Parts: sequence; structure tokens; C-alpha cells
Amino acid sequence: MDETDERILAALRRNARMSLSDMSQALGLSRTTLRSRIERMERDGQILGYSVVVKQDMAGDPVRGLMMLGIEGRGTDRILRQLQGMAEIRAVHSTNGRWDLIAEIGTDTLEGFDSVLGRIRRLDGVSTSETSLLLRSSRPR
Repeated sequence: MDETDERILAALRRNARMSLSDMSQALGLSRTTLRSRIERMERDGQILGYSVVVKQDMAGDPVRGLMMLGIEGRGTDRILRQLQGMAEIRAVHSTNGRWDLIAEIGTDTLEGFDSVLGRIRRLDGVSTSETSLLLRSSRPR
């Protein structure tokens, strides 16, 4: 990937629905060049897909947060399966460093959020955790 590919990805992140004509004009590229670069990035697996973020998705989870988990022993796969079975879990990420897993949580209320935290902390093998509430989210421009 070169600087032009990075600029294309940034434009797609801002508005993946922008027409190729408008995007090519904004980036100073021909439509053919833009299309071929996007197709190459899709084919090479650099672009995995496109998604839609709608207002309702954010309104559905007024209380959101990230819970970092430390796992003792070899229980990570089992805990991962248990987390994926919880309705309030939006995503689970494996990571390196201090934390083994990061769970994205979304609930209707703080009480519901607290309840999920308690259920996760009681999972056999969870040795430590740290949670941060998400106060505001924005997309890069």
C-alpha cells in the first residue's frame, strides 16, 4: 500500500457511498485508476468489506463500554465462547500486553451494564479486569 491507497481508504472511511466520479475528483485520480485500486485492495484482502453505522445502532446501546480481561491458565477459548453467548457483548477482541481479551459491552441502563460486569467477573478463569465506559464516539473525518 502506498500513500494513494491510504488516501483512498481514508475517503472510503469518510463516505464509502460517494460515487467513484466524486471520489476520483476529490482525490485527483482518474475513475479508472480509483476503481482498479479499490478492486485490488478488495482482492488482496486489504478491504474486507463495507458496513453501515446507523443512528439506531448507537441509540440501542445508550450505555457502552470496554472491559479488559486478564485470564489465568488456558481458559481463554472457553471464556471467549462464554462471552460470545452473552446478548450484551457486541464484540470480543484478543490482544497482547497486559490484557488477554477486550469485550465491547452495550446495555440499556447502568444497572444492566453493572450486571453484565458481575457475570463476566464470576466466569471461572477471569483473574482480573478493568472497565471503561464509552462517553462519546466519533468517526474520523
